[in-house]
Amino acid sequence: MNNLRDVLSDYLTMRRALGYKMDKTERLLGQFTAFAEERGETHVRTETALAWATKPAGAAAIWTSRRLAEVRLFARHLRTLDGVSEVPPGDLLPARGRRATPYLYTPQEIAELMRATTILRESHVQVTYRTLIGLLAATGMRVGEAIGLDRDDFDAAHGMVTIRHGKFGKSRALPLHPTTVAALDDYLRRDDRPRYAGQPTLLISSTGKRLCYTAVQPIFQKLLRHCGIAPRSATCRPRIHDLRHSFAVTTIVDDYRSGDPGSRLAILSTYLGHADPGGTYWYLSAAPELLGLAGERLERHLGGDA
Repeated sequence: MNNLRDVLSDYLTMRRALGYKMDKTERLLGQFTAFAEERGETHVRTETALAWATKPAGAAAIWTSRRLAEVRLFARHLRTLDGVSEVPPGDLLPARGRRATPYLYTPQEIAELMRATTILRESHVQVTYRTLIGLLAATGMRVGEAIGLDRDDFDAAHGMVTIRHGKFGKSRALPLHPTTVAALDDYLRRDDRPRYAGQPTLLISSTGKRLCYTAVQPIFQKLLRHCGIAPRSATCRPRIHDLRHSFAVTTIVDDYRSGDPGSRLAILSTYLGHADPGGTYWYLSAAPELLGLAGERLERHLGGDA
């Protein structure tokens, strides 16, 4: 029997051939197989799966449930091959899916995060993460979409960036604000940008490779700590993905202030890469300022002023 990592590689290849992206699954199961192999195991054991899934101590129930669910699917595949792997019971670590409360960054906090990149080593690393944060805040694109961009996806002449491999395999072109165009253009022209023949990526690491999500996350958390940006509650913790929430809410808040709420919702939905506006409504929840503006408009309507 091959080691767990070899079997995992075959499993991921098979699932991807069926159309699944598997990026998060690869990261989680990579951690699990390393954990199991440290215990000298060559097949899945429920006891080990449970021990890994519940790390770290005190983790949210939805997190531990998701981790065990990934192992469960992998174990079902593995059991057909070795006949001895244990499939964790479906009623073990149950949890209902619940989205985290979005942390809505203020413009000041975004500016602080961009300035905080000076604590990172190497000038190019600093400007790369400053550019990444600015790009996410200015466009609301997903982190994976941003780090997946190639240089040719950016058209400075027309002020556009094209996301070619968005969610569900969809592509879309995003108009950029002139300041964002200028920032990207300056980033690509920097003398300290690593030069590697044939490397097409837009946001390049110091080693000449494409940024990876597992590296971006801890660096962003480091910047949050440096800026003193802390959770607002147990369910509202600042994440890099919340830059997308902040962009969506800010757009609609501006819409309300202009006196024409809803006029840009369909456009925003397309810009964010949602299949339909229903997906966009989630990004507009839990925003006190937006709810306040909506309430004021309702009061004016009921009073006959709108």
